[in-house]
Amino acid sequence: MALEALIFDMDGTMADTEEVHRQAFNAAFLEHGLFWDWRPHEYTELLKISGGHERVAAYVESLRVPEDEKAKLRELVGPIHRTKTRIYNELITEERVPLRIGVARLVREAHAAGKDLAIASTTTAANVRQLIAGALGEETYYWFKAIVCADHVGHKKPSPDIYQLVLAELALSASECVAFEDSASGVKAARAAGLFTIVSPTLWTRQQDLTGADLFLHDLGDPDAPLDLRSSSLVGAPYLGLDQLERLHAAAMSATAC
Repeated sequence: MALEALIFDMDGTMADTEEVHRQAFNAAFLEHGLFWDWRPHEYTELLKISGGHERVAAYVESLRVPEDEKAKLRELVGPIHRTKTRIYNELITEERVPLRIGVARLVREAHAAGKDLAIASTTTAANVRQLIAGALGEETYYWFKAIVCADHVGHKKPSPDIYQLVLAELALSASECVAFEDSASGVKAARAAGLFTIVSPTLWTRQQDLTGADLFLHDLGDPDAPLDLRSSSLVGAPYLGLDQLERLHAAAMSATAC
């Protein structure tokens, strides 16, 4: 099967936004009169849970407080997450979070070649639009034929629901697409949907169990920021371009057919 579409996770994969998310969570806690402070090491552990709403809910359940107090905190999970989303959007608008190395180049290359582009993310749709518009330009948002987020499906990653809905909206089979991820839950979701999967973890996710991905890269590389020797030997070039991606995909599909 020829490669027809590139499907990207958002947070961590397209842009390393997790520090901004962490700051937004902590600011939201303060707005709600809670003196919680998610330190980097604690947030790294919480990232094993897909979805910000779910992270707050899990954190509440982990607290050693009386049951009546915990019940009140459970009712705050939704409001806290909505506040966090507002603060996050304000922060990324101010900071213009850059895309990770190679992402902008590959997105533009794929678009120019007529390939479909899609996003499969556990963040909200508002976050996706804000980030893409800020990093690539407002018109680039419309290059993405399918954008599926956490609130569009019943189960988040590692369930394959998000990827299955993306494939349905693209009207393509898994064998015609490539997924880009950065986390263990994302890799599991993409692989469960039958997708050829490339993982490029960040500082926040590199300690996770990323086995199952078809290709591991520290980033996608660029002409002025080439891949390391190991990665370039796997890719067959100083950076992952569309030609290399199609070759890797074709080899994987051929091996699967055998």
